[in-house]
Amino acid sequence: MEKVYGGRGRVHPATKTFQALRIAVNSEIEQLQAGLQAALRLLKKGGRLGVIAYHSLEDRIVKRFIAEHSKNGQLRLLTKKPISASPEERRGNPSSRSAKLRAAERI
Repeated sequence: MEKVYGGRGRVHPATKTFQALRIAVNSEIEQLQAGLQAALRLLKKGGRLGVIAYHSLEDRIVKRFIAEHSKNGQLRLLTKKPISASPEERRGNPSSRSAKLRAAERI
């Protein structure tokens, strides 16, 4: 049987389960989608939107939102690829290891 947990870079099996429960209980995906829509409504021309996602599901939603609204002429992509924390930042702030920043400008 392959070892799932332990050592460097491994995630405890319960971590993903509790993350999924937290996301569902707090309606985090729905809140993210509503927040993105609200930000788009509130941003004036030249206003910038920056979103930090902490897991791949959030990042995928943000990426698709920015791409969709870039295609229809509402946003201009500022970060082709997400910006991640530097190795130095990750050493000083381990929770930053999964953070990804994406940004766009209202046009």
